[in-house]
Amino acid sequence: MSAAPDPLSSPADPAAVRKPRTKPAAVRLDELMAAAEALFIQKGVEATTINEIVERAGVAKGTFYHYFTSKNDMLAALRAKFSQGFLDHIQQAVDACAPDDGAARLRAWTRAGVEAYFDGYALHDVVFHDARHPDRGAAEKSAVLDQLEGILEAGARAGCWTLDDVALTAIALYHGMHGAVDARIAQGRLDARELSGPLSAMFLRMLGARAA
Repeated sequence: MSAAPDPLSSPADPAAVRKPRTKPAAVRLDELMAAAEALFIQKGVEATTINEIVERAGVAKGTFYHYFTSKNDMLAALRAKFSQGFLDHIQQAVDACAPDDGAARLRAWTRAGVEAYFDGYALHDVVFHDARHPDRGAAEKSAVLDQLEGILEAGARAGCWTLDDVALTAIALYHGMHGAVDARIAQGRLDARELSGPLSAMFLRMLGARAA
């Protein structure tokens, strides 16, 4: 009688442990976008070729065209990715505050926004400062402003401040933060806490917020 095979030395079904020949679609897409992001930041969008993107990602050129119609299409996808990450980072910080504490929520918005810009400014500059982006990020900017308007409106309902024009206030605060971040980046001063504290205090004074 022959001895039973040792299950520890040889698998019963080699196919069961064979590594998959192809990566999941989501992984391939992430690798493509990561490769494009790195190259766009390093070389610029114009100087980067699709061949360089697929070579860096380790995929066939046909894989690129499975997901994107052009390099500009990929740029739009990176823009959307940055914007969603920005919104999610802020929303998480704001949601950690009490719903009726407008001052705390605005401080959280300012801190998280400064952090997100400092962390991703290289990609931000690539995807939003491209000369062929005609609306300069109008849809993405609208989403950020809508989020801020919600914070301001909730604060007004809670009696934290009184606003004559919520939309105009949101525009002023958003561009104020953006301008302050740009100035600090130009100075090489990337300490989010150092900027967000004084900036949020200034914003609260502008709103006439009641003392916390």
